[in-house]
Amino acid sequence: MELGIGSRIEHPNFGRGVIVDIGTDFYNIWFKSSNAVRSIGKNFEGLRILSANENSETTGVVNMADLEFMLHKVLNDRTDITEKVALAHKWEGGTLLLKPFEEGMQAKEIPIETFFHKIVMVRDRIRVMEQQINAHKVLTDAEKVDLQQYITRIYGSLTTFNVLFKNTSDAFKGAGKE
Repeated sequence: MELGIGSRIEHPNFGRGVIVDIGTDFYNIWFKSSNAVRSIGKNFEGLRILSANENSETTGVVNMADLEFMLHKVLNDRTDITEKVALAHKWEGGTLLLKPFEEGMQAKEIPIETFFHKIVMVRDRIRVMEQQINAHKVLTDAEKVDLQQYITRIYGSLTTFNVLFKNTSDAFKGAGKE
């Protein structure tokens, strides 16, 4: 079965992706993990189909408007897909305890995995917002840079939670850690 543009796949090394262009012997696939397009041979047997679109008669012909539409669709569709990010082993099975200053008030315990999942969701949604700002048709470059500075500051504020991440590549990075 030949896949069409917009088909969602999973590659064993590059993760989830969306076909954005089709060649004679290959698919150009945008991968979430690297935010890059890679050419993968149509005969590569390692692709797992997540959702398939039929190949249309305009195979291989994609204009910028189509590509822009698909990227916006991908961003909107994937906002509920959270990347699998590993929690540092020392926190597994732990709890977060919120203890009020005022005596007599009940403390709140939250499984650390639940808290960590919410932190990762915040990070992923900030990334989507950043991509939407960069792709915005009306904002000027100066306005995009101004908004990016706020996003960088948000990341900087969230670096406190980096202690929870197993891999430093998953952690928040503010302006000081390029």
